[in-house]
Amino acid sequence: MKKGIHPETYRLVAFKDMSNDHVFITRSCANTRETIEHEGVEYPVIKVEISNTSHPFYTGKMKLVDTAGRVDKFLNRYKKAQK
Repeated sequence: MKKGIHPETYRLVAFKDMSNDHVFITRSCANTRETIEHEGVEYPVIKVEISNTSHPFYTGKMKLVDTAGRVDKFLNRYKKAQK
């Protein structure tokens, strides 16, 4: 690997899928203030809404992830437009 091409903060980080609590470890330089203990080791954690363990493309299951009522807002707006 070439020296000096990666940021100084390039380290192991835990990404946590909030829809199913799946945690995976990878390298990242993203900033984070929280930490999580995974398999006895403490890592900085980045929370994500969806990952390969919950995305319908990878799971084959259609699962609707409604963040902050966006689907309800859209449906209400659509109903008003139809009337």
